[in-house]
Amino acid sequence: MSTTAATPAATETEAAAAGAGAPAKGRLYGVGLGPGDPSLMTLRAVEAIGEADVVAYHSARHGRSIARSIAARHLRADHIEEPLVYPVTTETSDHPGGYQGAMEEFYEASAARLAAHLDAGRTVAVLAEGDPLFYGSYMHMHKRLADRYEAEVIPGVTSVSAAAARLGTPLVEGEEVLTVLPGTLPEEELAARLAATDSAVVMKLGRTFPAVRRALETSGRLAEARYVERATMEGERTGLLAETDPDTVPYFSVAVVPSRVGNPGSIPSGPGEVAVVGTGPAGPLWLTPETRRALSDAEVLIGYTTYLDRVPARPGQIRHGSDNKVEAERAEFALDLARRGQRVAVVSGGDPGVFAMATAVLEAAAQDAYKDVPVRVLPGVTAANAAAAAAGAPLGHDYATVSLSDRLKPWEVIAERLRAAAAADLVLALYNPGSRSRTWQVAKARDLLLELRSPQTPVVVARDVGGPEQSVRVVTLEALEPSEVDMRTILLIGSSQTQVTERPDGTSVAWTPRRYP
Repeated sequence: MSTTAATPAATETEAAAAGAGAPAKGRLYGVGLGPGDPSLMTLRAVEAIGEADVVAYHSARHGRSIARSIAARHLRADHIEEPLVYPVTTETSDHPGGYQGAMEEFYEASAARLAAHLDAGRTVAVLAEGDPLFYGSYMHMHKRLADRYEAEVIPGVTSVSAAAARLGTPLVEGEEVLTVLPGTLPEEELAARLAATDSAVVMKLGRTFPAVRRALETSGRLAEARYVERATMEGERTGLLAETDPDTVPYFSVAVVPSRVGNPGSIPSGPGEVAVVGTGPAGPLWLTPETRRALSDAEVLIGYTTYLDRVPARPGQIRHGSDNKVEAERAEFALDLARRGQRVAVVSGGDPGVFAMATAVLEAAAQDAYKDVPVRVLPGVTAANAAAAAAGAPLGHDYATVSLSDRLKPWEVIAERLRAAAAADLVLALYNPGSRSRTWQVAKARDLLLELRSPQTPVVVARDVGGPEQSVRVVTLEALEPSEVDMRTILLIGSSQTQVTERPDGTSVAWTPRRYP
């Protein structure tokens, strides 16, 4: 008996005949059930359950499923039920792959069980509390099945919306930002994110509650925080988070830091203070979580108008902008307001302690009239570090920082310090190199340094770092052109060891070795 290869036409015919008796693949639904009250299920969720042949739901090993209990009134006797029982419910397991390994194996096995029904032509509805794609277990089925089967995700009311509704408190208003956080994040990360946002919801409490509470306290948000347990469900509980007993907190609870708009209780109370805040070299991307919190908490902002414009506006906050030559007046004004009980933020560019407002405020605060006013200095990214990062690593070894402004010190002092730093072979960061009224200092500094440094010494000319007009160039000391330098420019003068390398894209990278010969 001989065997011959089938023709393409015969192959297609046989395949069609073989497929004729195979059932069409089933449809997959991810059904959001809402936060717990069955009456908050959507009409589409009810329809999808009605269309399903198979109803799947997750549960712990005790077998009880919150998702099933929400949808119970819509289940039929002819529904095939598929309980997907978690092998573990905490992040400990004797599985060789640990908790994550055990869960991955469980999700793969669960997806295979559902795929068998779908291959048999059955419609499968996977029930999910809240919304299926919002911290929901359904998403693990969707990622494994949606590329092979027709799938529809039916959104549900989230616990976030339910908690806000039960508190009767707006989450966000206007241009406020809402941040949703898992309580399982490291405590310091939680505190940083809570400090940097307007409103927040922290999910997954239970055993994480003590750490979440500490993070709220560290970030200064504890007094605002509300607690919601089992929103819309039997056993619902709400109240102040600070007054909640940690031993009574279940997993199905959230912490809510609501909108501050029109909510006077959200602003910290107590005696007035002055926070001197560094905004970095440019806009909001350079703010730290700590400075964001201080700026948001302040009732009054004071500063040079250019720097104030970098700070996002908050309703009800008063701003006092001024010229950049009245530092002492700004400092006393801020301290006087704080003495009267106001929370004041003095806004400074870069780092407030580097040729900026911190010294002016502390100098004024040393007067007897203000000695009882609390003053905090919050650091920011200073121009030298921002410029160095943009250029490479020219400050990789010892360096000195000098201001070329002779408004507050004589040029003779500046020249003496430049000579000393150059003689010591230090990299130099030159602040305030020039302005409309100061046009000769850069040329003087260049000529002075050429007496002690090679003409080929690398110089980073960085302008508007972090801003829309950022320009970072590397030139030689002899080629430094004073007319191209203004108050928005900082100069980094290399040492004898500073190197410049060219990258494949044509850019120059300056760096100073960490070892000195």
